[in-house]
Amino acid sequence: MSDTAPDAITLLKEDHRAVEKMFKEYEDAGTPAAKRKIAERIAGALNVHTRIENEHFYPACEGKVEEADLKEAYVEHDAANVLIAEILASTKGDDFAEAKVKVLKEEIEHHVGEEERWLTGIFSQAKRHGVDMDALGVTLAEAKARYEAELAKDGPEVHLAALKKTKVAV
Repeated sequence: MSDTAPDAITLLKEDHRAVEKMFKEYEDAGTPAAKRKIAERIAGALNVHTRIENEHFYPACEGKVEEADLKEAYVEHDAANVLIAEILASTKGDDFAEAKVKVLKEEIEHHVGEEERWLTGIFSQAKRHGVDMDALGVTLAEAKARYEAELAKDGPEVHLAALKKTKVAV
């Protein structure tokens, strides 16, 4: 990855907009098969996104962002990961599949709002308190490329076990 990677906040916001677009595509899809394919794309994108945040972005924010905000973000990721795992594991006969995707969308919208909130959001706090967003952007872009390659090679189902292991689980 080159030094032309976007800064960390730009990269993460681009991910947020891409997932929002996928949720809209899901809502507009006409067939269960089309919805399933889009749900798998959403799951893959969120798997990669939560990994780069949990493994790189949030640790870089420790001591710079309110600890309670970071803890809440980890818990929100954990909740989303449980739903993602259920969506990926669901079969064609899952009467709750659409409800699970809808709840996931609502959880993600809430989470994104808290990260992007002006002045008090995680992104604003991190930037204001000196997290090097340019260097972190390079790190996130490299990790994202690695994780996307793993997902493309393995498929999303291989990552079910990892999704079910939460950061805050005892």
